[in-house]
Amino acid sequence: MTAAQLLARAQKKAAPPAVLLLGPEAYQRRRIKTALLATLPADAFTQYDLTEHSLVEVLDDARSLSLFASERLIWTVNAEAALPRTRVEEEGEGESPSGNATPLAAYLKGPTPGTMLVFEAIRFDFEGDDKRKQDRVRKFYAAIGDVVELRRFSASEARQEAEVLLRRTGLRMEPDAVDFLVEALAADTARIEVEIEKLALFAQGRTIGVDDISALVPEARSATIFALVNALGRRDRGRALEALDTLAREGEYLPLALAFLSTQFRMALAAWEAALKSPQQVMVHFTRMGVPMWQSRADQVYQTMGKFTKPHLERAIGAIYAADKNLRDARPDDRIVMEHFILQLVG
Repeated sequence: MTAAQLLARAQKKAAPPAVLLLGPEAYQRRRIKTALLATLPADAFTQYDLTEHSLVEVLDDARSLSLFASERLIWTVNAEAALPRTRVEEEGEGESPSGNATPLAAYLKGPTPGTMLVFEAIRFDFEGDDKRKQDRVRKFYAAIGDVVELRRFSASEARQEAEVLLRRTGLRMEPDAVDFLVEALAADTARIEVEIEKLALFAQGRTIGVDDISALVPEARSATIFALVNALGRRDRGRALEALDTLAREGEYLPLALAFLSTQFRMALAAWEAALKSPQQVMVHFTRMGVPMWQSRADQVYQTMGKFTKPHLERAIGAIYAADKNLRDARPDDRIVMEHFILQLVG
């Protein structure tokens, strides 16, 4: 089931008695919660955290009838906490990994009319090492027939959603600025929504450009460097030189920008050699090595892997070494050195 299908059923008063929201994508999850809450009075909503309450407590509340609301929404976060820590029966086909899920199955054989249970399991992704853990969550909550997969947006999907958000807020934004915003926030649609709302307040009716994004959006300056990485990966000489020009106009210290590029390419090459298949694997891999890594950074490394072949990364690292050496010469022109570096990679 998709998020749109769930909301359509809720609007028709045909929402299922229980839903499992599976996956880390925050934007769709927030939309679902907001839409469901809009159909209910304030006293018809209850939230539980399974790190603080048991599954049995949640189900006991679901069985109780409210004197004040004929319809109720019980939202449960950290649904993964209900799973047992042991791996006994983990590989059992068609079975829950523990008898702890039995009360949920029993409840769903005769759910309370008008009460909707939503279990939010956002800790694990759909790929890599997380997939096995997520499969355990699915197995534990197998009694719930309606599962909404909340997968991360691709860059193109995030841009389309950004256009929708711009129309909704009435904010005008130049196409290049939209691309830059999506790139700056690593296609994180929840963050894109927040930044568009802030930019709409700032704009006061005028059109937002790339310079506004650079000045107002957190991480935008590092994103300009990442835009340079993307342009190099596409062999787009013009866009790469434009990104360099933006960095120079913003007063970026170009040797520091080259150091960022060096780190980016070296991490991407290490990820290639480790055969990592998702941003989550990138984050886990480097964290285990003691290298600080966060989600947006892991997304950037993974995207760099997708834009460069391993030989191209090796060539880029060699070109960075030569550029770094030239920047250390007596009285170098940093801009010319960086332009030569770009032409080496895209020429």
